[in-house]
Amino acid sequence: MGNNNWSQEEFESVDLGDKRLNERLSIISDRFSNSPMSSINKCSEDWAETKGAYRFFANKNIEYLDILDAHTKKTVERCEDEDIVLAIQDTTYFSYKSHPKTTGLGCLSKHKGKHQKNIETLGTISHTTLALSTNGLPLGLLDQKNYAREELSEEMVSLKKRSHNKALPIEQKESFRWLESFKKTNDLFLQSDKTIVTIADRESDIYDLYLLASGLNDNAKFLIRANHNRMINKTATHSETSGETLSDFIGKIGASGKIKVEVPSKNNEPERVAVCTVKHSSFKMHPPKGFKGPKQDRNSPLTLHVINVKENNSNSEYPLEWTLLTNIEIKSFKDALSKIHWYTLRWRIEEYFKIIKSGFLVEDCRLNTADRLIRYLTVMSIVAWRVFWLTHIARTSPESSALIFCNEFESKILSAKFSKKRKSGKRPPNIKELVCWIAQLGGFLNRKSDGNPGITHIWRGLKEFYSIIEGAEIARDIYG
Repeated sequence: MGNNNWSQEEFESVDLGDKRLNERLSIISDRFSNSPMSSINKCSEDWAETKGAYRFFANKNIEYLDILDAHTKKTVERCEDEDIVLAIQDTTYFSYKSHPKTTGLGCLSKHKGKHQKNIETLGTISHTTLALSTNGLPLGLLDQKNYAREELSEEMVSLKKRSHNKALPIEQKESFRWLESFKKTNDLFLQSDKTIVTIADRESDIYDLYLLASGLNDNAKFLIRANHNRMINKTATHSETSGETLSDFIGKIGASGKIKVEVPSKNNEPERVAVCTVKHSSFKMHPPKGFKGPKQDRNSPLTLHVINVKENNSNSEYPLEWTLLTNIEIKSFKDALSKIHWYTLRWRIEEYFKIIKSGFLVEDCRLNTADRLIRYLTVMSIVAWRVFWLTHIARTSPESSALIFCNEFESKILSAKFSKKRKSGKRPPNIKELVCWIAQLGGFLNRKSDGNPGITHIWRGLKEFYSIIEGAEIARDIYG
């Protein structure tokens, strides 16, 4: 992972066409990492550095994908020790409604018409694929598409409305981003024998994605929450009456076991432990009516597997139920449990987006144009990953040395503040101790009942941590 030179190591392969731009990227990343929740002005050391950052984001010769690719290469390296990589896909929306003078933004509103011009809902969109180990450690970004929606012509809007968006081939739909990221992610590992499992929520329940996976290598897997109650197991290829709905099919499957799921408080209901039955089976999925794909794909059903998790006899108004679709063979209750655990890790990407939005306050940024914001958001996405990694490395590898995150001088400063009994020259603190101290700087109380510190305390603590280090370095320079 590296130490305080993390940005130089992370971007060692970047090529922005000028060595000075490469160096500027490293400096900007360090400054934001050291000062979460700060604007460009506040986290820069002086006016020259501030001006350099603004020029960097305004440079039209810098492609955001060039920045991302360098980080992606490092992510693939961090995946080397993993036999299975979980690729979590999701989309988030950055609203700049309070910055009406920013140009090039697209409409974000869905409830008022996705492509209707509305200054109250203008912004950019980020579709991200985050790599996780099976124990939940964030390894980095595998793909990210940052863009602003283009305004559609009246003719295209009318066509989409008349056909309910079914008249267009998948390549012309915005939902094609799910397929693009799926293929890009798997292409990164073509030379390895790793299993890459794409995990996503209901918006990605797209037949074309399942078809794409069937045409790639055997290691291209998916685990997706079902959104459509399709007709499956048809006895005739083009029949609209044969077969059964997915929900009816699940109703006939016998339960293979039960599990307990901790459900957080939601919709004015307290947190609870839900007792759920687990079912699993295989089925045949057929192309949907009006499928626009190649003719050879219209007559061949796909063999998929379903896992159903359902809370029974609950007093909740919102009983828990997940229906998961996968191309991974599920032979036993144990197999189903492991896939359910993987799906619970999908929430990691929501935490990651929270760091970007609430930890780094990216929606407060004023860079005047969408293309500048996109470069800025790409950098912030990578910096936010590092904060996220720090949060979870303390949980997955608590005994690792703190020196995988900071240098010896920095660890000694925190040791002196929080562990006065620690003798000079004693081994460096482990990463769990260091993260706990950083979180305490951010307001974490570290009581026995508090558990592991969360991301909010950590990003707040990091800002205080680097302020302390800066003061200590000044004192060292003066007094030796």
